[in-house]
Amino acid sequence: GPAADPHMVWLLDRGLRTLDARMERHNRNGLEVARFLEAHAKVARVLYPGLESHPDHALAAELLSGFGGMVSFVIEGGGEAASRFTEGLRLLHVAPSLGGVETLVSQPRYTSHAALSKRERAAQGIPDGFVRLSVGIEDVSDIIQDLSQSLDAV
Repeated sequence: GPAADPHMVWLLDRGLRTLDARMERHNRNGLEVARFLEAHAKVARVLYPGLESHPDHALAAELLSGFGGMVSFVIEGGGEAASRFTEGLRLLHVAPSLGGVETLVSQPRYTSHAALSKRERAAQGIPDGFVRLSVGIEDVSDIIQDLSQSLDAV
């Protein structure tokens, strides 16, 4: 296989040294954001294994040391409402892929599941209005404030 160059190895080493701290924040922020979304009137459903409402919560709690920062939710009002929501975000970034230290947002109907019809997506549990968050390590109050102002405007 390919050999890593010295700079890449240095970056990898540097990243591994802070991985534990970043994952702790990622897990904590993910759970707080999921709880916020679950309580919001304009959110129909939240999918996050750290919530007791998740069908696999007990298993996830048994197997995992944290629940991560990937949070999916469905906005009341479908695709049009989801688009208004993403357009209203001020801090969070809309991105076609997820993962990083900053909070990223995507609508699978435009990204990972764009090749499927609306009916096929719905059959897989991904209706229009479905939004994915990769919750980052920013201050969680900033993340929630941005989600809140944008949801409230929908």
